Amino acid sequence: MDSQICPIEGMKRLLVATDGSEASRSAVEQAIQLAKVCSSELIAMTTVLTNSEQEDTMPWVVEQAEKEMREELEAIKQTAALQGITCETCIYRGEEPYRDIVNAAAKQHADLIVMGTHGRTGLKQLIMGSVTRQVIGHTPGKVLVVPPGARIDYSTVLLATDGSKHSAAAAKEATAIAKLYGSSLLIVAVAHSPEELPIAAENIKPVLELAEKAGVKKECLVLEGKPQEVIPATAEQRQVGLIVVGSHGKTGLSSLFMGSVAEGVIVRAQSAVLVVKLS
Repeated sequence: MDSQICPIEGMKRLLVATDGSEASRSAVEQAIQLAKVCSSELIAMTTVLTNSEQEDTMPWVVEQAEKEMREELEAIKQTAALQGITCETCIYRGEEPYRDIVNAAAKQHADLIVMGTHGRTGLKQLIMGSVTRQVIGHTPGKVLVVPPGARIDYSTVLLATDGSKHSAAAAKEATAIAKLYGSSLLIVAVAHSPEELPIAAENIKPVLELAEKAGVKKECLVLEGKPQEVIPATAEQRQVGLIVVGSHGKTGLSSLFMGSVAEGVIVRAQSAVLVVKLS
């Protein structure tokens, strides 16, 4: 984190999901830093992927996997303690990790879920792309997805918009972050075809008005192509430190930002992606 200001208002409890893999390490590091900046309590959780047959026929394998993950969670707890952060840990066994993450966030009253884009395969698989997608689809709250090696900064925040209600919620979040940090807000709308360029331009107008009222520095881009490719490519070109998107978008033939597009952005982006839902 490049500043000591909490970017998300009212973030008292933060949940980070990990499987101990290299891919999830960045998510853990950024979650600890975010908890420190926001003076938040941290909950570190994991799921040991198993089923009743495995527990009956290979209980020692499951127990070893659980032992390793308990050690991993304890290491996270100790690292957090060195930063003055209170950290709780919890471990689950099951076949559907996303349910455990969503349920843990609800039970722990987490204001934000932090997770990686993917994780291990096999028995200890946790944060695969499908799990990330399912968590975003089922949780009512915000999700911060951190790709391997990513470090969040707020000098430039990219907001992707399609004029939908979910992207309007994302616009409020992105504008608030930009105002707090004095960031440059890069507002991006992507059209699939030349015919949809005027629609994309119209979708930017409400966000532009919101940014102007907030006194935020802003720049608008109306681009053509596949949103799931154009948005992360633009973020990389402009050295964006955070991408903010809505979890879902418009439906119909002229959809510019569907849930599948949000997933595509997360998979391709080198920056962290904050996924916002309607409250």
